[in-house]
Amino acid sequence: MRDDETTPQPPTRTLSPATPAAPRTDIPASPAGPAPWLLRLVVIGLVLAALNLRPAITSLGALLEEVRDGLHMSGSVAGVLTSVPPLCFAVFGIMAPRLARRFGAGAVVCAGMVAITAGLAIRPLIGGTAGFLAASALALMGIAVSNVLMPVIVKRWFPDRVGSMTGLYSMALALGTSLAAAVTVPMTEAMGGSWKAGLGIWAVLAAAAILPWIPLVRDRSSAPGQPAAHRTQAPALRIARSRTAWALACFFGLQATAAYITMGWMPQIFRDAGVSAGTAGVLLAVTMAMGVPLAFVIPRVAARMRNQGPIVVVLGACGFIGYAGLYLAPSGGAWAWALLLGISNCAFPLALTMIGMRSRSGAGVVRLSAFAQSTGYLISIPGPLLVGVLYQHSGGWGLPIALMAALMVPQMAAGILAGRARTIEDEC
Repeated sequence: MRDDETTPQPPTRTLSPATPAAPRTDIPASPAGPAPWLLRLVVIGLVLAALNLRPAITSLGALLEEVRDGLHMSGSVAGVLTSVPPLCFAVFGIMAPRLARRFGAGAVVCAGMVAITAGLAIRPLIGGTAGFLAASALALMGIAVSNVLMPVIVKRWFPDRVGSMTGLYSMALALGTSLAAAVTVPMTEAMGGSWKAGLGIWAVLAAAAILPWIPLVRDRSSAPGQPAAHRTQAPALRIARSRTAWALACFFGLQATAAYITMGWMPQIFRDAGVSAGTAGVLLAVTMAMGVPLAFVIPRVAARMRNQGPIVVVLGACGFIGYAGLYLAPSGGAWAWALLLGISNCAFPLALTMIGMRSRSGAGVVRLSAFAQSTGYLISIPGPLLVGVLYQHSGGWGLPIALMAALMVPQMAAGILAGRARTIEDEC
């Protein structure tokens, strides 16, 4: 308990020797915060949960050609498959705050890990495209609610270490993303070459993430160690009236479009250019791994700047150069293009940082985050699908890559507007 939060002392009064001393009311009856072992359990749970927030997507991207052949998918249907993640994130992510209020954030994250495990275990066993999509949607539903509640868990359990804990789970998320991209193909080959085994093995990691959340299922309090007065809700903000909120939603949606196009299609772009399946998976892993160090650097730099527009421009320029390289020499400079696109994709931690900076209150951040992420994921749905349609009907990657590069223009414009030093409270 901080010094400024101690209980006010009763007025001092003189006691006669015969008068018994009144019981002390300023001594807390329980510790100010949760037990250290419980905090360590939450840290383990955060790391394991974050590790499982992307393998369902990037493992599929590494084996997309085999899955298409095995399930007899057309390019358009494969485009639908790569559009499922943002669709699920938009639909189910918006339900996460309400579920957390009713059942507790720990219980919802635990259920999310169960859904990821079930979806990853079931989808390789289903022979049809519809069943594969349904099982993928189950896993993505678990990812969606967990993804939204990770910042809530951090704020709830580590209110004085939000930056470092956000960096920790962001690093674990990037690590899980790149790990699945890098090792899915080698593991598939080691298990006899079956894409079903290569996808299903990730259910084991998801099952391990369930365990640390089980003791937290019954924990429904809003914030351990905080007085009840600190848990009152702020008046509702009309987020849709804020230009900054809409700019953030567009920026978030366009960077998500680029990220899911990259995760879903970049390995196929390299494979069609003559790169082996294993190397294409490693290149995707390199792209995703750029988020590990930059997840620490970019938020810290952005937080020290009044206007984050220059960072938006730098990331967008890296994306332009990367897409130009994919168009002109996809195999010749593959490693350079993977690095540049990895830097460009780090608009995600920048978007999260700006969400935290564009509101003056915690309640405002929650509402802005829900609005920006749910609206942004809805915006991102058509992108991967359109890439699949263009790829199928044009017979090459020229038009899809041109589309990816063109989307950088509105992304930078929205990011510049969202990066201005103003808050949604001023605009609402």
